[in-house]
Amino acid sequence: MVYEERNVWAGLVVSVVAMPIYVLMMLQQADGGPLTEVDWVPLMLWWIGLSIVATIVLSLAWGIVAGLREPDGAGRSDVRDRDISRMGGRVEQAFLVIAGLGVIALCAVGADVFWIAHTMFAGFAVSAVVGSIARAVAYRRGLV
Repeated sequence: MVYEERNVWAGLVVSVVAMPIYVLMMLQQADGGPLTEVDWVPLMLWWIGLSIVATIVLSLAWGIVAGLREPDGAGRSDVRDRDISRMGGRVEQAFLVIAGLGVIALCAVGADVFWIAHTMFAGFAVSAVVGSIARAVAYRRGLV
C-alpha cells in the first residue's frame, strides 16, 4: 500500500468513526430537548480538531509501520497517485457544492444558525467519506 493510499484509509477510518460519535454527543447534550439549544460550537470545533489530529496520528503510525516493513517504498508516489487524488478531489467537490447549495437554501428561508452550520459540517463529512471511498476504490480497481 502506497503512502497516499494509507492516508486515504486513515482519513476514511477517522471520518466514519468520528461523525457518529459527534451526532451521539449532540443528542446526549440535547437530552430530549431541541437541538438548536445545544451549545454546539465548542463540540463541533473540538471534533474537527480531534479528527484532524487523529487522522495525522493514524497516518503517521501506519507510515512508521510500513516504513519498518518496506523502508524503500514507504513514501513513494507516482503519476497514478496524483491522478487518483485529482479524481477524488472532483468527487469531493461535487458534495461540497451540494452542501453549499443547501446552506444557501437554509439562509434564504431564515433557518437557525445551528441547521446552517450542521448542513455545511455534514457536507464536509460526506465529502470526505465519499471522496475517500472513491480514492480507495480507484487504488483497488484502477482508474477507468
